[in-house]
Amino acid sequence: MRLQRAAPAGRDPITTTPAILPLTPDRTAEVEHLLDRAFGPDRRTRTAYKVRGDVAPVAGLSFMAVDEGAVDGGVLVGSIQCWPVALVDDHGTAHPLVMVGPIAVAPERQQDGIGRRLTTAALDAAAAHGLDAALMLIGDPEYYGRFFDFTADRTAGWRLPGPVERRRLLARGPAVPDAAGVLGPALRLAA
Repeated sequence: MRLQRAAPAGRDPITTTPAILPLTPDRTAEVEHLLDRAFGPDRRTRTAYKVRGDVAPVAGLSFMAVDEGAVDGGVLVGSIQCWPVALVDDHGTAHPLVMVGPIAVAPERQQDGIGRRLTTAALDAAAAHGLDAALMLIGDPEYYGRFFDFTADRTAGWRLPGPVERRRLLARGPAVPDAAGVLGPALRLAA
């Protein structure tokens, strides 16, 4: 399917549907640049970054959207990464979860469905790797609830290392803990 929509002033019309591919380590610098463009250079101060800490993303659950055809392997226009996190409940029990996101799309390509395709790829991969029993993210419930069945039903007792709008703290899966505790980084998950 070819997508054609009006381009921002002074640009050619956008006529490509990006390929969704596994995220490769050689694209790390491009992903960082894309994240800065999508979320701003202060993004590292956000609560989500504190939740996941310095652990590496789950490689098998990370994807990129690439406009193919360029000599350099294509232009990166979107990315998604997933992270191993855990809720340590007030009794000291650790409940592993996978944090979905950030989901970044180049500003000029937002509203093209790229974020939805990336999210679907990551959720499908989580299911294929048996890592979909406890997923969480920080995002708009109107979007993630409608399209991906994420809710705030079991996250009310979760404490985070920074501010969060409670309604945006979402989870899905049968193993999502409905317990009070602290959410933070976990050991790396195999995928």
